[in-house]
Amino acid sequence: MADMKDRGRLTRIVDFFNECGMLRRTPRTGYQFLGSGSENVAEHSYRTAVIGHVLAKMAGADVARTTYMCLFHDLHEARTGDFNYVAHIYNKSARTEALKHATEGTGLDEDILGYWAELEETETLEAQLAQDADQLDFILNLKEELDQGNKYAGEWLKSAVERVRTQWGRELARTVLETDHKDWWYLGPDRDWWERKNGKSR
Repeated sequence: MADMKDRGRLTRIVDFFNECGMLRRTPRTGYQFLGSGSENVAEHSYRTAVIGHVLAKMAGADVARTTYMCLFHDLHEARTGDFNYVAHIYNKSARTEALKHATEGTGLDEDILGYWAELEETETLEAQLAQDADQLDFILNLKEELDQGNKYAGEWLKSAVERVRTQWGRELARTVLETDHKDWWYLGPDRDWWERKNGKSR
């Protein structure tokens, strides 16, 4: 990273922001095999952070640390791209090195690399919750694809649910499987609105 040595901290922070923006254009690649569904890494990271926040509240864990681990868990993919489960058999990415390069000169390296190391070691409750949040976001997507008729999503769901580590994650995973993905908007707050929406009265 010799070319970055002469860039000031604020410039490197702006570089970092631009790099984070690349995640909007970095596709999650597993859906190629599923045959339906799509998302980018930024979309995945956002909901993973929301789920991690909620899981930490449920478990009485450190909410901020869990959420931050989720927020940055796939940051390296701005440089490496997303390796799906098949690609992982044949390819390895230098994820930690990518994060070191991304944060060098920003003053953010100690925090972000610390979250990354904790997440990779998966020894703390917060790291386990963050790992579960990652899986739960995937489980939610698979359930949506299953609800819309992709039978293979059901097979994938079984494997994804088995990867959930904590009791709180497992409780949420079971509830995801029992909940139609559209219920949140179709059933409320006024279910009858769908029948009245063209001016039809009761």
